[in-house]
Amino acid sequence: MKRRDFIKTAGITSLATGSSVMASAVRADEKIKWKMVTTWPKNFPGLGTGANNLASLITEMSGGRITVKVYGAKELVPAFEVFDAVSRGTAQMGHGASYYWKGKTEAAQFFSAVPFGMTAQEMNAWLYHGNGMNLWTETYKPFGIIPAAGGNTGVQMAGWFNREIKSISDLQGLKMRIPGLGGEVLKRAGGTPLSIPGGEIFTSLKTGVIDATEWVGPYNDLAFGLHKAAKYYYYPGWHEPGTTLEVLINEKAYNDLPKDLQSIVSNACKVANQDMLAEYTARNQIALDTLVNQHKVDLRKLPDEVLIKLKSLSEEVIAEVAEKDPLSKKVFQSFTKFSQQVKNWHDVSERVYLNIR
Repeated sequence: MKRRDFIKTAGITSLATGSSVMASAVRADEKIKWKMVTTWPKNFPGLGTGANNLASLITEMSGGRITVKVYGAKELVPAFEVFDAVSRGTAQMGHGASYYWKGKTEAAQFFSAVPFGMTAQEMNAWLYHGNGMNLWTETYKPFGIIPAAGGNTGVQMAGWFNREIKSISDLQGLKMRIPGLGGEVLKRAGGTPLSIPGGEIFTSLKTGVIDATEWVGPYNDLAFGLHKAAKYYYYPGWHEPGTTLEVLINEKAYNDLPKDLQSIVSNACKVANQDMLAEYTARNQIALDTLVNQHKVDLRKLPDEVLIKLKSLSEEVIAEVAEKDPLSKKVFQSFTKFSQQVKNWHDVSERVYLNIR
């Protein structure tokens, strides 16, 4: 009887194991279809095509086991509803910038761009090797979203203006499209910041709804034709010195993936992150030459007096945001500590080299 019970138990165990293996095999062969919603116009150079590139990478790296269909702003959801769409599972992925979600959590702003903050190279170092990604993950955890860096524009331009900026007083009453912490700084300087989706910027500037706008840099600004809507093009992009674009991933959808596909999605984001920065570095000067030499754009540097005052105001604004809640304070402290660390290194490496090159 003991022998019969042993055989019976072994048979059941074998059957169960076989079922498990079969289930695993079926899971490995399953074709998974995801949707990605973005805050960018469909196929927009750099940003929109960066989202397309990420989707293609995931499909290629997975051998077609997972495919991602990209939807531009308004195709599935409006630009500023991307976060909610991913959070509730309407789409499994999103592509945008974290400063758009400060209404959800103040801490989100530190993961995109901080005025007079870190460059693209420094941001990547903080995220990947300075605890930044852990803090970003903690910030989005309550919303059921896993974040990832999905691109970087590098140092941006200060923007397009229909009035000259000779002193800080010229920012008084200025209606400008500028999101995130930079917008709060403009407000402190007496301006009126507006958050307008990319696809609506040209019309708003052309019709006088706004007096000025920042967007990205020459590569993207030329594509939007902003030189046809404003007279003056100012630099540098004090408000966005190294803007990290983000990938939003629905946590449940990610956790449902086999481990190898999870790794593919995560590493595809890293590849896309690096590739976008390389693209902007390669294309911005070509576009700037076109704007200045062909379209006769009036290219100007913001006066030192203005930049010094904006830096002072930035420090005030950022310190106040950091005190709004414990999470923002923790992220701010990490950001500030790492920023000082890389600044000290770059003072004897990058800065010196660039000045003598």
